[in-house]
Amino acid sequence: MGTEDATAAAPETCPTVDGMPMLGLGTWQNEDPEQCAESVRTALETGYRHIDTAQIYENEAAVGEGIARADVDREEVFLATKIWISNLEPDDVLETARESLDRLGVEYVDLLYVHWPARTYDPEATLEAFSQLYDEGLIENVGVSNFEPEQLEEAIESCDVPILANQVELHPMLPQQELRETCEQHDVELVAYSPLARGAVFDQPEIQEIADKHDASEAQISLAWLREAGVTAIPKATGEAHIRDNWASLALELAQDDIDAIDAIEERSREVDPDFAPWN
Repeated sequence: MGTEDATAAAPETCPTVDGMPMLGLGTWQNEDPEQCAESVRTALETGYRHIDTAQIYENEAAVGEGIARADVDREEVFLATKIWISNLEPDDVLETARESLDRLGVEYVDLLYVHWPARTYDPEATLEAFSQLYDEGLIENVGVSNFEPEQLEEAIESCDVPILANQVELHPMLPQQELRETCEQHDVELVAYSPLARGAVFDQPEIQEIADKHDASEAQISLAWLREAGVTAIPKATGEAHIRDNWASLALELAQDDIDAIDAIEERSREVDPDFAPWN
């Protein structure tokens, strides 16, 4: 994968992969418009440059408001959104992507994902529409989300535009090793949602021990572990304290024995598991 300067960094800076900052702000369930806008503004003014949303989150307008409020140029922000599973027929992709841009108040997004390979998703037809949006300059990159290795390889074959990223649940209790190997093989970046396993990492003794060793939070340890593995993380955070705590993970460098201890965690859990997921 094209990791650039993906070593531990000062909190003022963030390493990138293929132009995508490796730490972003997730906005899932950040549904209060004012809170969401302020979360985005706070994150951007803290130093974040990667903001993630989706049509189904129903907060694209608030995310756009937060970007507008921040003292950061739009061109500096890597902005991603996702097309929901009921909108994946070609005409719906084209129409609703433009609606997303209108809600966000932007002329383009840096990354547009297929949210799930489900419902109205058809690899060739759906991704042809994504390619059209790319050709029109409305999206800078094409991504997929919640794709297993089989679906990812099919998407790569079907899309005229390179697939930049696959966004999936990934954390110490769901390391997704096979998928990581498939993404590495095809030069597709991995973006981790729920990188803290909805708080479950805080209860892992191995992570607690490493956090004590580094005088860091369990969240910082988990995020640093992902970054060391070349995985981009988009933890959800609403309050300033959590936003800043997550950002401080960029200054943390784990020792190899720390990484080995996290890799050896045997507990497995999946936090997001809808009936229409490709693994069900």
